[in-house]
Amino acid sequence: QVQLVESGGGLVQAGGSLRLSCAASGSTFKINAMAWYRQAPGKQRELVARVIRGGSTNYADSGKGRFTISRDNAKNTVYLQMNSLKPEDTAVYYCNAEDAYSDYWGKGTLVTVSS
Repeated sequence: QVQLVESGGGLVQAGGSLRLSCAASGSTFKINAMAWYRQAPGKQRELVARVIRGGSTNYADSGKGRFTISRDNAKNTVYLQMNSLKPEDTAVYYCNAEDAYSDYWGKGTLVTVSS
């Protein structure tokens, strides 16, 4: 089992920045990939960014050039640096981890971007 705890959400003005953190615990050695998803009110959950064990990353088009996902293996933590935030980035952001058999989710952290 893997447990995930997100932090770093909050209220920010458009154009501002936030850094989200996701601390993983439990069977972290089994994790193959970690990712950030988000869900805005009335919308489906969508992938924001993903990093695999080898370090390769991929991003949704909405965040390319503005968001950066990174990981600190020693701390079992993944980060999402979000710059140039827009009101449409407002959502609950969820951390996700995958192993060979399961997906794990955090409870989410709310990001609100005011115009």
